[in-house]
Amino acid sequence: MAHLRSRRRLALAVPVVLSLTASLGFLPSAAASAAPAAGTAATAARAADGPGLAYVVNTRADHRTIESVRREITRNGGTIVETYDRIGVIVVHSANPDFGARMRAVRGVQSAGATRTTPLTAAGTTDEGAVQVLSKAEAAKVAQGAAAGEEPLEADQWDLRTIGADRAAKINPGSGDVTVGVIDTGVDDTHPDIAPNFSAAQSANCVSGKADTTYGAWRPVDADHYHGTHVAGEIAAARNGIGVAGVAPGVKVASITVSQPDEKSLFYPESVVCAFVFAADHGIEITNNSYYVDPWLYNCMDDPDQRAIVDAVNRAQLYAQRKGTLNVASAGNSNDDLDADAIVDDSSPDDSTAQTRTVDPHECFDVPTQLPGVVTVSAVGVKGAKSYYSSYGQGVVDVAGPGGDKYQIPDTPSKNGRILSTMPNNQYGFLQGTSMASPHVAAVAALLKSAHPHATPAQLQALLKAQADNPGCPSEPYDGNGDGVVDATCAGGKRVNGFYGFGVVDALRAVE
Repeated sequence: MAHLRSRRRLALAVPVVLSLTASLGFLPSAAASAAPAAGTAATAARAADGPGLAYVVNTRADHRTIESVRREITRNGGTIVETYDRIGVIVVHSANPDFGARMRAVRGVQSAGATRTTPLTAAGTTDEGAVQVLSKAEAAKVAQGAAAGEEPLEADQWDLRTIGADRAAKINPGSGDVTVGVIDTGVDDTHPDIAPNFSAAQSANCVSGKADTTYGAWRPVDADHYHGTHVAGEIAAARNGIGVAGVAPGVKVASITVSQPDEKSLFYPESVVCAFVFAADHGIEITNNSYYVDPWLYNCMDDPDQRAIVDAVNRAQLYAQRKGTLNVASAGNSNDDLDADAIVDDSSPDDSTAQTRTVDPHECFDVPTQLPGVVTVSAVGVKGAKSYYSSYGQGVVDVAGPGGDKYQIPDTPSKNGRILSTMPNNQYGFLQGTSMASPHVAAVAALLKSAHPHATPAQLQALLKAQADNPGCPSEPYDGNGDGVVDATCAGGKRVNGFYGFGVVDALRAVE
């Protein structure tokens, strides 16, 4: 699961928002010239000459344009998977090697490109390192030390105490009228800590780019796809005397599965577009996005395929915002300065052969993290310091949350600095990453939404920042892993800075 993350960016980064608006909001139609002749023998002959790839075709969102473009898609060897007419995004499969270029020349098409670099197969997150499953013997030992009123494994949940979530639950555990959509690898809703708060009516499988609401389709394909279940437990594991507790144990969680059901578990753009639209249309108030959209860690606007990916996902997440959904995303685990002039990306594309390239994060975007209006979350450990792996950036990170850090050791029964949460098949395990920080923030946002049910996404974001507690930049050079080497430099002041944005979220303040 190379991309499940624990990831990055937002509202203060006005230059990025403006550049996205300029680049995406007013994308010129590539068809100032007439569309190339379609349906010819030559086109038909080439329609199956290349690998079968998925594409997004982005158009003006009016009925006449969409219908015209749909006809051109068919004439150029494309098969339509789904049309999101409300945002002007069409998901297509095609084996025509010229498909992307030909569609970019069609009148009414504003951008179009392949969403992957390898052929379609039968089905990235941001956790850092392998999961550490809590054995039954270890769980029993932890449970022996549980205090009155605590969940059996809560003694190992240092993260709850760090942000006051244990005390917040006694005041307001969150409303069952608020749902957090976990856009991820799937959620095991049969887990006894998740089942009481699971919303099947707001869950789906979006892997194909088209929502499948068949009962159970939202579940992980196997126990190795544990990421979404862990995230869901962090948000809303019930206080029911079983296992662990979530930050907002009274709210609902839904599962929108977007990862491919294979070993790499990639998160392709068309799946994420489907997820944002589904969340918006099914009344989900908050989405958690602990991943980056594959196959590019950064999508550069001078590449037509990557530009189309940014355009399509941005349309979908903006649609969700307009419908009242706040989108929260992880900042990433590369310890990158996302406000730097240049970053080396040696992992893209991750679905074929990666090549080393240097990108400007102000022009090449981590999606959905750097999209306008998305809350970007960095990670901290038990000591409140930036986690050694967490990416950061002045004007990029909005807030921080507990993501775990193996170098910051808590005084808990297991002495484990990672985050303990639910796993498939009624298990529990420790993970660390900005993947874990993001759901803590999404859960606090759910508490705020519970207290302020009419708050808009923008208002919720402002409330998140207002209740956060900022430790300020460290007074000493930052050495996250203790090897004597300075690992990162924090820019900014006490109120807002590159490590923590406006600060670490505080669940207790959110409900007081």
